Amino acid sequence: MTDLERAYRATAYRVFLSGGALDLRIDAPCPALAAWLQAQGVAEWAILTAANPASRQLPAQENAARQAELECALLEDGFEPFAGENIADAGNWPAEESCFVSGITRSEAVALALRFGQNAMVFGVADGVPRLVWTESTNNEQEDRSL
Repeated sequence: MTDLERAYRATAYRVFLSGGALDLRIDAPCPALAAWLQAQGVAEWAILTAANPASRQLPAQENAARQAELECALLEDGFEPFAGENIADAGNWPAEESCFVSGITRSEAVALALRFGQNAMVFGVADGVPRLVWTESTNNEQEDRSL
């Protein structure tokens, strides 16, 4: 496992859904999320951010502008994103604003992650288990085998 993958896995992905906030972890089942997804009839979802492209820290103002652009793109594409925040366990990386997007396909989510320069993103299906998905094709092929 690379340092970058360890960093993604050592992060809490907090999402603010109707009904309350949930802290999600890569590959960890979340029954509350699965119940919410079932109640909403959601089969696919993603957590996306525009902050700190290619894992390079940017000034807060630039990250905020990038995140606003991502949110506008999601709205223009017909999605209604919920607010989120990615929080590193060690506190050695600033919290990143993110969006929980229900009803987005994996290919749509990867395309947006690539558009905003992200190395990876979180994707899941109706079981509510968050999966780390790399935006590079070789890593996606490896990840496909584990889904």
